[in-house]
Amino acid sequence: MATLLEEIVKSVELWLNLIKKPQPFVDPNLDPVLLVPGIAGSILKSVDDENGKEERVWVRILSADYKFRTKLWSRFDPSSGRTVSLDSKTSIIVPEDRYGLHAIDVLDPDMVIGCECVYYFHDMIVEMINWGFQEGKTLFGFGYDFRQSNRLQDTLDRFSAKLDLIYKASGGKKINIISHSMGGLLVKCFMSLHTDVFEKYVKNWIAVAAPFQELWREKLVDGNSRTILETYPPLESVEIFKEALSSNTVNYDGVNIPMPFNLEILKWANETRKVLSRAKVPSGVKFYNVYGTNLETPHSVCYGSKETPVKDLQELRYFQPTYICVDGDGTVPAESAKADGLNAEARVGIRGEHRGILCDHHLFRVLKHWLRADHDPLYNPVNDYVILPTVFEMERHRENGLQVTSLKEEWEIISEYPDTQDDTPNRKPLVSSMTVSHDGGNRSSRAEACATIVVHPQKEGKQHIEMNALSVSVDA
Repeated sequence: MATLLEEIVKSVELWLNLIKKPQPFVDPNLDPVLLVPGIAGSILKSVDDENGKEERVWVRILSADYKFRTKLWSRFDPSSGRTVSLDSKTSIIVPEDRYGLHAIDVLDPDMVIGCECVYYFHDMIVEMINWGFQEGKTLFGFGYDFRQSNRLQDTLDRFSAKLDLIYKASGGKKINIISHSMGGLLVKCFMSLHTDVFEKYVKNWIAVAAPFQELWREKLVDGNSRTILETYPPLESVEIFKEALSSNTVNYDGVNIPMPFNLEILKWANETRKVLSRAKVPSGVKFYNVYGTNLETPHSVCYGSKETPVKDLQELRYFQPTYICVDGDGTVPAESAKADGLNAEARVGIRGEHRGILCDHHLFRVLKHWLRADHDPLYNPVNDYVILPTVFEMERHRENGLQVTSLKEEWEIISEYPDTQDDTPNRKPLVSSMTVSHDGGNRSSRAEACATIVVHPQKEGKQHIEMNALSVSVDA
């Protein structure tokens, strides 16, 4: 009750200007951070080219399907590599409010109930402000039209301009980039095509959950119809897609538009793949990779079955696929996220879902350490625990011509993840010992040391470790 009264009094005092609203902590020593979202991670607005009226079309709840079809459906223009809206009177823009953070924070700002489902970088932004980052000084966002190619020149030019703006706004400090999902491919394309600019402005790049890297069919065999399992690598799959989508259409504004497999997009994608394969991290930049684990994640797909084979490839798109899954974040397989092909300072796996990982406190601890916002030299981001030395005692003495040294050291390992074994209270400490000896060939250089290590069971997130060691050497 007292707490509620305090809140009421504080609210009234703020309203009457009797007290000033507390200002957030700002750490002037932090380097600037740029957040780059993945596919569908930016607010998109449509602009009527005739009257200039703006309207948010991604993300929205009311009339979402209608607006998506009429404003965002698009076609690929091979001459420019640009995705062009089917509505010729509409342009798509990304809002730049709050230094680019508005577009990647809450994707539907009008949503009140259940708004957590449209959070993108929201939790991370709140967390980083608590660490001392400041919007417009050390914290920025880069939203983009995710329908476009990751190497579209307009997008890369905007990205270059954003880096220059941040560099100047922070007083010439180099930038930490945190990308999520497909945003990692955009950053990698930019790094490959504009290495000099990347090296000039970027200090660290942290990629989070980036996607860096069969078919049952009835077939004639020896003149007889048999059901066999056929697998198709990427190049051979093209012919399958061409035939399966040869009669595919989409209805737009009452008109059926042919939508076969687009070989022009494939050509453009192949060039993008070459750009990505050439990417190297500049010598002055550090690269870190965070990937999600512990969830079943689709890796490959199978259409049809032995009982219901695919007889006509044009029917393929109506078959319910079966996915072969591997470990990952539910969207990106861990092996894909780890296959960055770059020289990484560290690769850290975090148990979590593809988008949910952005509000995971394990990720926050890792980022805080890499961004040097925690000032904790004892934290290990790879293993996600802190080792605290609690006891250190050493004693030396001579006895009968021997140098005797005894050492006692103890540590407390603090981990976020508790021991999941049910028999923890009944488990006994693990005791181990080791011996090391040195024989230099003569009596005066002989030495021997032995140590006993006791590892106690984890309790309430803490694990106690003891070491007692003794060394004896000839006192020369």
